[in-house]
Amino acid sequence: MATKPQISLQAKKYRVLLVDDHPIVRQGLALLIDRELDLSVCGEAEGAHSAFHAIATLRPDIVILDISLSGPDGLDVLKEIRMKTTHLPILILSMHDESIYAERAMRAGANGYIMKQEATEKVLVAIRRILQGDVYLSDRLTNTMLQQYVRGAAPTKSSPLLNLTDRELEVFRLIGEGHGTRQIADELHLSVKTIESYQAHIKEKLALRNARELVQHAIEWTVNLSGGY
Repeated sequence: MATKPQISLQAKKYRVLLVDDHPIVRQGLALLIDRELDLSVCGEAEGAHSAFHAIATLRPDIVILDISLSGPDGLDVLKEIRMKTTHLPILILSMHDESIYAERAMRAGANGYIMKQEATEKVLVAIRRILQGDVYLSDRLTNTMLQQYVRGAAPTKSSPLLNLTDRELEVFRLIGEGHGTRQIADELHLSVKTIESYQAHIKEKLALRNARELVQHAIEWTVNLSGGY
């Protein structure tokens, strides 16, 4: 009796674009993804310009995008991508706490958010779930959102950073990474006066008395990386 031919597991390889300004992170993700039968890294980018070029030329099936990019951050890149295409799946992979960034990312058009501290197998789970048309969030954040929905109320305790706009949070992060006002202005293609205005708003919203306190709190939050401000 003749046996039926086996169906190849490699009939479809989904093309993954990595956008992260750390070569070691990209290398680690590429090694993880390329060993899977159904996934393949089609390209890498380290910033906004190279990301847009790669998306246009490589036509990936999914983009893995870091928030902390040099120049315009991942949220800006995400918003720009969504202005050009609504269908491209995007997974945010970030070292920054999901309680601060995940909701912002989802509002901007991300299909999922996962922290770099998560186990590597969860990255693969997130990729496949998003490729299937679902949304991926961590169990912790999903439970938090469900509890808020059931209670019908906002969380009793929230970080004051949630009061910052996306641009103010980006400036706050860059301050924490040691960037001066002029450097931030150059990276974001804004005037020094505009950055100073953002800094004033941040100090007001976070009840900080002066520039020294602003820098101190920004550095503490950035180094902590747990969002525990």
